[in-house]
Amino acid sequence: MKHFIYKVLTISVFVAVSSALSHAQKPEGVENLLLSAVERITENDYKTAEIMLDEVVKADASNDAGWYYLSQVAFHKKDAVQAEACLRKAVELDPSNFWYRYRLARLYMVTSRPELTIDLYEKLLEDFPEKTELYLDLAEMYASQEEYDKALEILDEIDKVSGVTESVAVYRFNILRVMGRMEEAFASLKEYNSRYSSPFVLSALADYEMSMYNDSTALAYYDEALDIAPDYAPALLGKAEALRVTRRYDEYFPIVYRYVGQDGPAQSKTDYLMALVQRADPKFVRTFQPQMDTLVLKTVEAHPTDSLVYQTAGIYYYSTGRNAQAKDFFAGNVELHPDSFSANADYVEFLMYAEYWKELSEAGREAFDRFPQETSFLEMASVGDYNLEDYGKVLEICGKVLEVAPADSSRSLRALSTMGDVYHRLGENKKAYKAYKKALKINPDYVYVLNNYAYYLSEEGKKLKKALAMSHKTVQAEPDNATYLDTYAWILYLLGRPEDAKLHFKHAMLYGGKDSPVILDHYAEVLYALKEYDLAIVYWNMAMQKNNGDIPDLEERIKARKAAIDR
Repeated sequence: MKHFIYKVLTISVFVAVSSALSHAQKPEGVENLLLSAVERITENDYKTAEIMLDEVVKADASNDAGWYYLSQVAFHKKDAVQAEACLRKAVELDPSNFWYRYRLARLYMVTSRPELTIDLYEKLLEDFPEKTELYLDLAEMYASQEEYDKALEILDEIDKVSGVTESVAVYRFNILRVMGRMEEAFASLKEYNSRYSSPFVLSALADYEMSMYNDSTALAYYDEALDIAPDYAPALLGKAEALRVTRRYDEYFPIVYRYVGQDGPAQSKTDYLMALVQRADPKFVRTFQPQMDTLVLKTVEAHPTDSLVYQTAGIYYYSTGRNAQAKDFFAGNVELHPDSFSANADYVEFLMYAEYWKELSEAGREAFDRFPQETSFLEMASVGDYNLEDYGKVLEICGKVLEVAPADSSRSLRALSTMGDVYHRLGENKKAYKAYKKALKINPDYVYVLNNYAYYLSEEGKKLKKALAMSHKTVQAEPDNATYLDTYAWILYLLGRPEDAKLHFKHAMLYGGKDSPVILDHYAEVLYALKEYDLAIVYWNMAMQKNNGDIPDLEERIKARKAAIDR
């Protein structure tokens, strides 16, 4: 908000000072210093300007222009409170200066003080009725406070002062719509169009007809707009959508190709493409995939270096299951914009989700080299390394993260957690448990570490009571998590409590446990221990169907259990 204030209020830099100096003769030295300060502001040298302006108001506390420009310095420093104080002082010293009061009104507006804004605007209009820019601002303020009748009165005044304009006509139309006066709103816009036909108004009429499901009438208005301006983007897009929703696809695609292929903001086109891909009927995207490909590629042709366009193309191809093409666009975006954080982040994230592990390892490191404060790139690179089973590189990255991240940060927590997992994979359980302990010092309730630590202890048959306590915290935190339920139930079983274990395994089955061969195997073991042999066989058979190498000895162990049952 404060940044917006600055942008709004730092215009017409010489207007106020020239106005102020014309009202009263200032001491020559002060006047020269003031002008020098204004020059510094135009050169963005706010530090020097502030020093000069402080000298101005010290030498002449009645210098209204000095106070005004101190407010400009305050805006630059994003100090709205100081800016207001300086502006109010300038207004106090010269209440006849339009610019001082106008800037103060704008300040009230952007800092969400509607009553003060409206009051000042009303007084400004009394004193400066010829300032047409005030009217629409005031109308907008009334509308924001739901004082719609007053807003309409101001719009009528604008018509009298400036003549009828399309922007005011459309604004009146929108206010009447908000008020529920639909027929009146529509009639007012039609009346304007009968006298001052324009693509803007015609498109607004068409949009309204579309909202009322009058598709044929809407199309007629869009066509009329395009007769006046064949490349008018809102009309092209509106007509395209009217054709799409009425399933006139043979007509739709040529029009939408025209829309994306013309000059105009890339973002409006990418917004449309994303909405089309994400919200349209998936069958539509599948059925017309060649045409959709053309639509995306025409957008790229129209904006061959735009980062957002490349990102959108990548998302489109990824969402349609064509990772190779998606990869080309995400990688191309980085090539075109190597210093863009979002381009790098999009590419690395895509590689992770698409499971391009080697490329992820490389791209994550390259992104980190460009953005050395963003350790998340290193973390994502380590995901690639982990899946490539290059555990040395994973540990190296975790070490780097721990060097730069605060000791109690979530980044350090994740790094220690990963180190624990890697050390376990390497069979170095002492180091794994050491890493987990450090992680739990940062966050004693971090369920991921609690679960893994507990489960690995259970694998070794060590400190089972400690493992049970840690695992109990995970099922309390996430009672429907099948993985955590499995760990807890398995430890109960190892502690000689198969009946208790069974209860938790039954719960796990309801929340995804049937998809895991490990959980199914564990449950079968518990059932076997309880001598529920038939049911145990059922779950072992299910485990066999799901097993893709997760449990190397599963088949042999089941055979042994069945043989024992038969005896």
